[in-house]
Amino acid sequence: MNLYYCQPILVILAQSFGVTESEIARVPTLLQAGYAVGLLLITPLGDMVPRRPLLFAILVAAASLSIGLALTKSFLAFQIISFFVAVFTVTPQILIPLTAQLAPESQKGSYISIVISGLLLGVMLARVLAGIITQYVTFRALYWMAVGGQYTMLVVLYFVVPVVPPANPDLSYFTILRTMVKLLFTQPVLAQAALITVVESAIFSSFWVTMTFLLSGDPYHYDTLKIGLFGLVGLFGVCLAPLIGWCIDHMTLWNAALVSLFLVGVSQAVYIGAAGLSIAAVIVSLFVLDIAAEGLQVSLTTKVFSIMPEARSRLNAVLILSIFVGQVIGTQIGTTLFLRGGWRFTGAFGMGASAVLLVLFLCRGPHLPDNKLVGWGWRGRGSSVADSA
Repeated sequence: MNLYYCQPILVILAQSFGVTESEIARVPTLLQAGYAVGLLLITPLGDMVPRRPLLFAILVAAASLSIGLALTKSFLAFQIISFFVAVFTVTPQILIPLTAQLAPESQKGSYISIVISGLLLGVMLARVLAGIITQYVTFRALYWMAVGGQYTMLVVLYFVVPVVPPANPDLSYFTILRTMVKLLFTQPVLAQAALITVVESAIFSSFWVTMTFLLSGDPYHYDTLKIGLFGLVGLFGVCLAPLIGWCIDHMTLWNAALVSLFLVGVSQAVYIGAAGLSIAAVIVSLFVLDIAAEGLQVSLTTKVFSIMPEARSRLNAVLILSIFVGQVIGTQIGTTLFLRGGWRFTGAFGMGASAVLLVLFLCRGPHLPDNKLVGWGWRGRGSSVADSA
């Protein structure tokens, strides 16, 4: 949530610190940059040190630094503190591999889906709460709430997170970092999942960023409060997390990912067809895209974690960095296209990117061995059947 409190209140922050809108726009950029640093340098530690003390350490750091955001009157200090808060806001990315490790084999999809839905819920609630709270009190109250919430979560984690030994206690830190790059080039499943994640995140980010422009202009002319409340639509997708996880557990991961990709295309088709004509089309495309994004992320994460259980933290770091790269690309492309041609241009980008997703996915068939980069895998399947006979 720490990354998203500022987004609806950038104008208020600019007024409070006496800076221009272009200057305050550096804050979200610094937050994203800090988060990327945390993903790269902190989350891989989950493979070499016990995750329980690691969780406590980064949560205490993030919560304590957030006190500075609530107190400082210096814009420079606010920027620096924001960066370091984001560096330590990687708690969910430590929890996801831990959840996969503790979950029963037959229920991994359900468990991972619940954790990821909680992460998405935090993103939505951060934007909604920030808009509502700062409408009635100072923005500093928002950050004090963030401090209290993080320290409360620290107490909760103390009682619920078990002690789990590290998977690779003998590896050095620099070996962990080096193998992240090696895994990307030696594990075809991870490489494919990373590419798909980049493209899907670009679609998702483009959709959300340009939706603000769409709803604030013709024909809707919604104010910022109404636009912020659209984040609540995503709550319905979060509520479906147990069902999504159950479906993934009872399907092959390949089929679950294919269904999710199909829904991504459906959401973009609805958007390009009527987003600027009917608010219902916007709501439907938003709802379907949220469900599709969650289903795809859970399917890919579950599959990737299965290839090297001892390297789950590093595998997860690669996937989340892929999300970050996709968000940067999608924000830039989506904004540029919307300013040039409106919602139909961004919808066309979404449709084209959905086609790219399908091509990337179909490069590896459901029966292809994990060590093969491209193919369908029918030959391997036929051989295994013959051997069994």
